[in-house]
Amino acid sequence: MIRLRKGRVLNVIEKREGIEEVLVESEGTLQKAINYIPLSGEVSIGDEVILNTTAVFLNLGSGGYHFIIHNLRNSHLDIEEKGHIMKLRYTPFQIKCFSVEEKEDIRKIIENKPSLEGMPVVIIPLHSALAPVCAAIKCNQRNSKIAFIMTDGGALPIFFSKTVFLLKKLNLLDLTVTVGHAFGGDLEAVNLYTGLLAAKVSGCNVAIVGTGPGIVGTGTKYGNTGIILGEAVNAVNILKGKAIFIPRITIYEKRARHFLVSHHTLTALSEIALTKAIVVLSEEIDSVIKDLVMRKFLEYKLTDKHDIVFRKGRRAIDFLIECNFPLYSMGKNYEKEPYYFLTAASGGAFAAEIIK
Repeated sequence: MIRLRKGRVLNVIEKREGIEEVLVESEGTLQKAINYIPLSGEVSIGDEVILNTTAVFLNLGSGGYHFIIHNLRNSHLDIEEKGHIMKLRYTPFQIKCFSVEEKEDIRKIIENKPSLEGMPVVIIPLHSALAPVCAAIKCNQRNSKIAFIMTDGGALPIFFSKTVFLLKKLNLLDLTVTVGHAFGGDLEAVNLYTGLLAAKVSGCNVAIVGTGPGIVGTGTKYGNTGIILGEAVNAVNILKGKAIFIPRITIYEKRARHFLVSHHTLTALSEIALTKAIVVLSEEIDSVIKDLVMRKFLEYKLTDKHDIVFRKGRRAIDFLIECNFPLYSMGKNYEKEPYYFLTAASGGAFAAEIIK
């Protein structure tokens, strides 16, 4: 079910490509709301809007935002771009995109030569790992061209990600591809396979695969969208790429299922990934913690199935800190969960080594 309320726009707080953060008055209180321009057009102060207030009402992790469903002023919005592939299919918000499978130049190449030709693909556990990976790659390979392939396991509009916006602004990310029902990337693809191939065809020499902000979890073994990370390993290997997997390492996590090595990582690598990945850990992790992590890997027989390597990631973290880049994951910053970010950066450092 959906909870709807009327609201009135009082101020436009921030505007980025495809998205506006606004202040609205609704139910006698001031609330923050997100407006996706491709879905409901631009807003102006004084506009009356219809709000989806479900997430805030349920106190979910949407950042405390309502979402604008409709702007009563924008009664007519027209389609201007090419393409006929629909995302968010058979919902009131189904949106047309010009997918890579429809673009003749890309289509011919991915049909005739469907191979990543050994391109490294870094698979990240959470959206917050994207920045350390990008920074590590660029710090070690300045001429690299990085693609972020965003799956539909979290936020669907890529515009919601301030991380992507900041990375592109700092020239740490070159191309975005939104796959499945995710939308708003530089390129759109029907699935992960064509998304990966499109990144390669577009001149990228390294890719990162992960969800947008807001991964879904239910506290059960298979009931989470982190499960698709194992499927991503299979996809990369099927397309003859190099699958590099970053485990979710957290030592200050209160939830037992995510403490030390997240159960998302363990399930994805032990059961869902049917092919080999290179799993990267940080050399900078405390030796006691490192031993505990390796024991967990041995318990799940990950060392029999995958290659485990160690690299350093601190250089990339220092660079991001110098840039005042916000490093947060699940409400914790770098100081409160350093090994998580160091592990992510170490994965990027390893990827940089094998870029062709």
